[in-house]
Amino acid sequence: MDMQNVIYAVAVLFIMGIVFAILLGVAAKVFAVEVDERIPLVRECLPGANCGGCGFPGCDGLAAAIVEGRAPVNGCPVGGAAAAEKIAKVLGVEVAEGERNVAHVKCNGGCNAVDKAVYEGLQDCNAAMRVAGGPKACAFGCMGLGSCVKACAFDAIHIVDGVAKVDTDKCVACGKCVSTCPKKIIDLIPVSKKVHVNCVNKDKGPEVMKVCSNGCIGCKMCEKTCKFDAIHVVDGVAKIDYDKCKNCKMCTKVCPKGCIEPVPTAEEVKKFKEMQAKQAAAAKAKAEAAKAAETAAPASEDK
Repeated sequence: MDMQNVIYAVAVLFIMGIVFAILLGVAAKVFAVEVDERIPLVRECLPGANCGGCGFPGCDGLAAAIVEGRAPVNGCPVGGAAAAEKIAKVLGVEVAEGERNVAHVKCNGGCNAVDKAVYEGLQDCNAAMRVAGGPKACAFGCMGLGSCVKACAFDAIHIVDGVAKVDTDKCVACGKCVSTCPKKIIDLIPVSKKVHVNCVNKDKGPEVMKVCSNGCIGCKMCEKTCKFDAIHVVDGVAKIDYDKCKNCKMCTKVCPKGCIEPVPTAEEVKKFKEMQAKQAAAAKAKAEAAKAAETAAPASEDK
């Protein structure tokens, strides 16, 4: 190969490079997609967890949604109030106040729930569900195999005594555990609400007692005790209306199965029963006095 051919080849490649560079430059101008300059600024305010808890595809998706008005300024559950304040400064808006949510597992069975079989397969709740609905006799409760634990990127949920428990200090309400649980027994609730029914078993009371010593039997004692109309038995299981609940914890003290959290101590139950006895005695005395007054009234009229 002589030098002339080499020069021609180099020249052709050089010209082709220039032509393609010009074409790419023109294409970039013609097909350019304008990006709001605020989006990368908002993205910098987000924690970068890319957990999807906001409902968008990662932090980039949320940043674009916030700028475009499709998501609130406080839409990041992981960043919380700190991230919301930074984003508000970037956009020049105010942060709407809102209460922090946390995950809660509506089951307290665990070691108190009866096993119907010994499961030796993959330690995953979704896998176990495919084997006769899981190893527990209760078809509604936590299987304790830890799929939610593996899904949590914040070390906020662990298996304790055979059932998943949430560390509310670490929980950021990303919702990963909620979507992962095959039993659908994990909800996001306001962190200020301290009273929870830890059971979702809709079977009749006798059937519930056969499979779990802590299950709700639908006795309605909690419903009758609540002064705020905040708890009702629906489909055989107690449910709390958090808009009405005042955290008075009266329902926890009358629950015969201890399935309403926080479970009272023996001393608290004793004091509560003593108070009930005094109230019943006072009501009885009042009724007897009223009856005696009614009996005495006709006698005085006869005189």
